[in-house]
Amino acid sequence: MTIIDGQKVAAEIKAELKAGISRLSAEGKGVPGLVAILVGENPASKIYVKSKANDCLETGMRSHVEKRGSDISEEELLDLIDYYNHNSEYDGILVQLPLPKHINEDRVIKKIRPEKDVDGFHPFNVGELVIGNETFFPCTPAGIQELLKYYKVQTSGKHVVVVGRSNIVGKPIANILVQKKEFANAVVTVCHSAAKDIAYYTRQADILIAAIGQPEFIKKEMVKEGAVVIDVGINRVEDKTKEKGYRVTGDVDFAGVSEVASMITPVPKGVGPMTRAMLLKNTYHAFLRKIK
Repeated sequence: MTIIDGQKVAAEIKAELKAGISRLSAEGKGVPGLVAILVGENPASKIYVKSKANDCLETGMRSHVEKRGSDISEEELLDLIDYYNHNSEYDGILVQLPLPKHINEDRVIKKIRPEKDVDGFHPFNVGELVIGNETFFPCTPAGIQELLKYYKVQTSGKHVVVVGRSNIVGKPIANILVQKKEFANAVVTVCHSAAKDIAYYTRQADILIAAIGQPEFIKKEMVKEGAVVIDVGINRVEDKTKEKGYRVTGDVDFAGVSEVASMITPVPKGVGPMTRAMLLKNTYHAFLRKIK
């Protein structure tokens, strides 16, 4: 059984980006820039944005964090996004989700210019993805495909079962892997809460992708012998034996499923580091498109 090391793959991607950015800078072409807009005091969002800023620093990208209080109006936020839409120093705009309830996330996402939408959430980029055109893929699904590619997992003709149908992971990874392309061309099934027996589908999977947001939902008996298992979940579970009072676990019962899977991603250090790496890669490609 092979543990898929997302931290290692992400480090290699960041090293490649650092070399590319250094070369562009030496040629006098400038460096990519990423601005992150953080609204409110969500602790997880603050940690995530700080991590992204550190990633930029590590690779030589320009980065900036715009912090705003949770009382910012929707129009003020839209105006701030528009400012960066027209700021040539920044090639990627990231608005950290979730946003306060009085702000319409769809309006915010649509306000970002598609060529700066490095999260890959704008309807234009989603449409390009579905059609099969080159575009910015949402970072977590893009990271999943990169892991499959790195570990030389055969996807063509294989049955991929995706558990979860979110716009951030479930729907886009299904659309990515169904394309008639290399490291895709799979037969894809998407499962969700309306399925009467999810295990009926998961047991058929050659590649199982769990993105349901329920801790250790996928058990050993739900997985086919030899399947490749990708765990996207990040859940906090109470654990009084830990100093913090909780432990972080995925959507897969790692200990049990490891007994039958041929490959599996751990949580943490699996898909998570890849999400951040692909954000940097999208920003880098946004910059390349701009200078071309």
